[in-house]
Amino acid sequence: MQQSCSIPAKKTVLASAADWLARHRGAIITAQWVVVVFYVSLLVFPVLRPLPDSDARILNNLTVFAQFLFWGIWWPFVLLSMVLFGRLWCGVLCPEGALSEWSSRFGLNLPLPRWMRWSGWPFVAFAGTTIYGQMVSVYQYPKAVIVVLGGSTVAAMIIGFLYARDRRAWCKYLCPVNGVFNMLSRLAPIHFKVNKEAWKQSYHSHKVIPIVCAPMVPMRDMQGNADCHMCGRCSSHRDAITLSVRSPNEEVVRVGPPKDARWQSVLVLFGMLGLAIGAFQWTVSPWMIAIKQTLAEWLINHNIMWPLEKSLPWFIFTNYPQQNDVFTLLDGTLVVGWIVTVGLVMGSALTAILAVANSLLGSWQMRRFHHLVLGLIPLAGCGLFLGLSATSITILKPEGVSLVWVSPVRISMLVLANLWSLGLAAGIVRQYAAPLWRQFSAWLVFIAALVLIDLTWWLMFWGW
Repeated sequence: MQQSCSIPAKKTVLASAADWLARHRGAIITAQWVVVVFYVSLLVFPVLRPLPDSDARILNNLTVFAQFLFWGIWWPFVLLSMVLFGRLWCGVLCPEGALSEWSSRFGLNLPLPRWMRWSGWPFVAFAGTTIYGQMVSVYQYPKAVIVVLGGSTVAAMIIGFLYARDRRAWCKYLCPVNGVFNMLSRLAPIHFKVNKEAWKQSYHSHKVIPIVCAPMVPMRDMQGNADCHMCGRCSSHRDAITLSVRSPNEEVVRVGPPKDARWQSVLVLFGMLGLAIGAFQWTVSPWMIAIKQTLAEWLINHNIMWPLEKSLPWFIFTNYPQQNDVFTLLDGTLVVGWIVTVGLVMGSALTAILAVANSLLGSWQMRRFHHLVLGLIPLAGCGLFLGLSATSITILKPEGVSLVWVSPVRISMLVLANLWSLGLAAGIVRQYAAPLWRQFSAWLVFIAALVLIDLTWWLMFWGW
């Protein structure tokens, strides 16, 4: 009797690359420490130097170089990497994640407290960092950078020391950009695919070696990239997890939102498409100037001078007299008020539009509303990239670099992001049993949300 044997399938280049990551943890850790040293150097050395003068340039001043690298290159392209490769940055290169996991190895290993598991932290952390960063002018001054980014890094190490040995509690629950990365990584064309049948079969094997998932993802039930850090440690685990290619629309359209997605929707609508836009806009808005002049005139006419004269320390409101850059109480209050107001107006308007689209698909379903929100992720991510990269354009202007390409690139990115969001919306409405006319009507209403978002960017780059 001839005995049959199974021949293992040949692995793809992607799967082999992920296996390499799993086998070479030492090389990954070395790379992480190199990034940590570079990151800490960019944080610390500019603080020790005098503030740059008007002749300072990228190549002759460390502070300007660090500013350009952090806000013009580092963060915009980390965001882009989420869309291309998932959260590979988090798992392989992020200095905060590496330091948090490292400190956890020597820590107290306390159980995770209930307060940390609150699903609203990604929005609160993002909102707080966004607003505070503008209060202290984080894009311009090294001391503000070391407070915002350095403070976040120290907090990551403290949380790692206190909770969950060999895991990344900070990254999973409290990191200010965790929620943004969670959203953008859903668009990546690669993911770790779980073969549930192979997982079941592995229970009959005695060769399975337990592994620890640093971001605490339930590997057996993992369906997408949202929480996975793409570190590769689970590659080929139980012969059931493989790095694979997929449609970039799959996770948004087919998997959809989690069971409780309230705060994720708040993050997209009021955070990424609200507060962030307000933070990018206020420095170029003539409306902001008009409001300030009106309020200043009213205060002067009523002999109330202290809001126009009083300033606060630099770690509360921007205060650099030697640079002629000081926020009075009126300035600082207006900055915060503008950002919060734009966040509330944009978030509320987008919520109303998507609520109408949801209603057109039939009786109200909260999950369907949250699903429609996910369709805005490409445009939200594009906006963050454009807003952050505007800093690099500002720094490049004195360098004599030709910038004729900037406007066409911005337009192209917005067009592509709009088309992607439209495609996602079309796929989302098809997921629900509704007549074709209802699906088309909801899709048309969804377009109104895109128009509103596009209007804010038109005002910032071309209208004002």
